[in-house]
Amino acid sequence: MDGGTVRASSSNSPTNSPDSAPNPGADPAADPPADASFHVALVQLRVDPDEPVSARRERTAALVRAQRGADLVVLPELWPVGAFAFDRFEAEAEPARHGPTAEAMSAAARDAGVWLHAGSVVERAPGGELFNTSLVFSPDGELAATYRKIHRFGFDRGEATLMDAGTQPVTVPHPSAVLGLATCYDLRFPELFRALVDAGARLLVVPAGWPARRAAHWSLLARARAVENQCYVLACGTAGTHAGVLQAGHSAVIDPWGEVVAEASDTEERVLTAVIDPAEVGRVREKFPALKDRVL
Repeated sequence: MDGGTVRASSSNSPTNSPDSAPNPGADPAADPPADASFHVALVQLRVDPDEPVSARRERTAALVRAQRGADLVVLPELWPVGAFAFDRFEAEAEPARHGPTAEAMSAAARDAGVWLHAGSVVERAPGGELFNTSLVFSPDGELAATYRKIHRFGFDRGEATLMDAGTQPVTVPHPSAVLGLATCYDLRFPELFRALVDAGARLLVVPAGWPARRAAHWSLLARARAVENQCYVLACGTAGTHAGVLQAGHSAVIDPWGEVVAEASDTEERVLTAVIDPAEVGRVREKFPALKDRVL
């Protein structure tokens, strides 16, 4: 692991309900205290096809535990199996609650005392369906929210044919801000992010297994979602390869003006950190109230 760290200054934080649905109890208008610092850590995890899944869980749990003091830790999409390892989805599918990844990440979040967006797993639902499901844990290790990816990638193959689609946008209310959850290919669909903003989101968290050949789109779309929604975006990519598909890396923390607060400079495994200010979202929206001019 490279262990490289970037530090900067910017905003946000997490919490919600375990049933893939928005939380109507969140107060979208509530602002966090001015100049409140919020520490984020994006783990740009390496996915090595020769590493057993159980070993990767243990290694990832250790990385999470090393982030004690962070307000939010984020892992990438489908890191246990690899986002493009389609032939392993069925064999590696697990329950979202009480599966081996959920158990390991719950313990790591509890041991570190952090909010953890544990990326996503191949979830096997009670009816046998497969979903690309994100897991969010509170500092006491409780499963605070799940999000089933709505937009599946692959067109007529891969994820699009092997997994069912989620149907509900999900927000996670934290004492400092409201998280909006999205996954990888979701980034190309701005209407999802508008729905998250309408539900009160101020920090958009996007774990991904984004391929290197479209890395320019990854950076461009993450900044676009930040600018148009006047939110922070935490875009957590993957290092290494997923079933032979080279990953884009370049995880980033982007502020509500679309400025890059911190960015991984390459595709190596590293932990990207930043200190952000949740109150900046409210200041930007007050200074430049574009969201108030929405017509459609």
